[in-house]
Amino acid sequence: MVEIQDTLVSLDLFREQFCCDLAACKGACCVEGDAGAPVDMDEIPALEEAAELLHDELTPEAQEVIDAEGVVYIDHDGQFVTSIVNDRDCVFAVKNADGTTLCAIDRAFREGRTEIEKPISCALYPIRLSEVGGMTAVNYHRWDICRCACELGKKRALPLYQFLREPLIRAFGQSWYDECCLVAQELQKAGYL
Repeated sequence: MVEIQDTLVSLDLFREQFCCDLAACKGACCVEGDAGAPVDMDEIPALEEAAELLHDELTPEAQEVIDAEGVVYIDHDGQFVTSIVNDRDCVFAVKNADGTTLCAIDRAFREGRTEIEKPISCALYPIRLSEVGGMTAVNYHRWDICRCACELGKKRALPLYQFLREPLIRAFGQSWYDECCLVAQELQKAGYL
């Protein structure tokens, strides 16, 4: 781990190579697992607004879950997570014509139909954040469904911290990311990478 501002960053962010390969995984991270995506309390109002705005684009099952339970629930770890359908699909998961699962919020944002962004935990994935001794730990979460992303990352020689440049800046700011790049250079010079 290295300290960058008020965070503890795993060396995996510099060592691991990663690049999402939607053509191969078909957006499995939006439908696999046993809970929704982690959500900060301050993101809940935006998710509620997104659910209203995108209601007609969501699946009927997702609409029912949102209407009955809301956009988030508290998981077995006591954390807010996005609501899910049938114990797996995120309520904001939608499929495109080729069967790839996408985030309805992210799609609307990229199309310029909303300024609401998907939860930061989704944008940062496969990075997961946790609190350790009053600092934010920034760790790489390994999941078998991302094997194709690891293969594509190696093919492109794309370190995880570079692949996630925009979400890392969104989460921690430009100065944090600039320092992250300097740390990567120093680790390279010292032979750790």
